[in-house]
Amino acid sequence: MNSFFFSLLMPAPAGAEPGNPIMSFLPLIAIVGIFYFLIIRPQSKKQKETKKMLDALKKGDKIVTIGGIHGVIQTVRENSVIVKVDESTKLEFSRSAISTVISQGKEEKEDKKETEEDKDDKND
Repeated sequence: MNSFFFSLLMPAPAGAEPGNPIMSFLPLIAIVGIFYFLIIRPQSKKQKETKKMLDALKKGDKIVTIGGIHGVIQTVRENSVIVKVDESTKLEFSRSAISTVISQGKEEKEDKKETEEDKDDKND
């Protein structure tokens, strides 16, 4: 096994022709392509989805923070949100500390109901 690796490290014999330089870079190009499609591209998609979720936060959304705290958003500010955790407990979190939105707020649910009612009225 070791002799195989040593034979790869040894220079080519004196009379041999050098290989095509493009062929020597082909494995490196393939590795870069694999890293892009398996690591970089999915990560950038995930970052875009997270940014979209954080930009869409509004009052009434039920959320979970990265620390595992469940609550309902009471106030949305530019860089932070105030989350109601209990009847008398409110905590302020950075927007980036929110990991998931469990359910959407009342305002959006009401908007959806109104649009559904409008569609029903148009169908009648």
